[in-house]
Amino acid sequence: MPYTYKYPRPSVTTDAIIITQIKDEFLILLIKRCNDPFKNMWALPGGFIEMDEDLMDACKRELKEETGIDDAPLNEFAAFGTPGRDPRGRTISIVFWGIVDNKTAIEAGDDAAKVQWFRINELPQLAFDHEEIIERFKNEHQDVMSSCKA
Repeated sequence: MPYTYKYPRPSVTTDAIIITQIKDEFLILLIKRCNDPFKNMWALPGGFIEMDEDLMDACKRELKEETGIDDAPLNEFAAFGTPGRDPRGRTISIVFWGIVDNKTAIEAGDDAAKVQWFRINELPQLAFDHEEIIERFKNEHQDVMSSCKA
């Protein structure tokens, strides 16, 4: 019989910040959600990890399922776990980031209705706490943004 634990446990997700550069503009890849919560809102690609899955593998799987990108080199950025960030329950997200060539093919799939590049400083209203995540990334990774040559 598997071990059971009497205390509640949070869910774990991964999200991906994927950026590219066209001329002097930085773009970020977002997906339009098919499902609630936040149906039809834009969000970072991502989702729940599977029980036997490494965090990086989960992020790469979700990125491929939702955007078609399957070869982006990813780096771990930060964990986000403020209570209430996800209306479905206590959820902690480990966020990864990567830079791709601006000619990288993208295609919406799985629970993403659409996938699109946005200017990183001109974002639509975002689901969950993704605006906060992107702002923190921009503030902490100015060096990456200034050296990005996709």
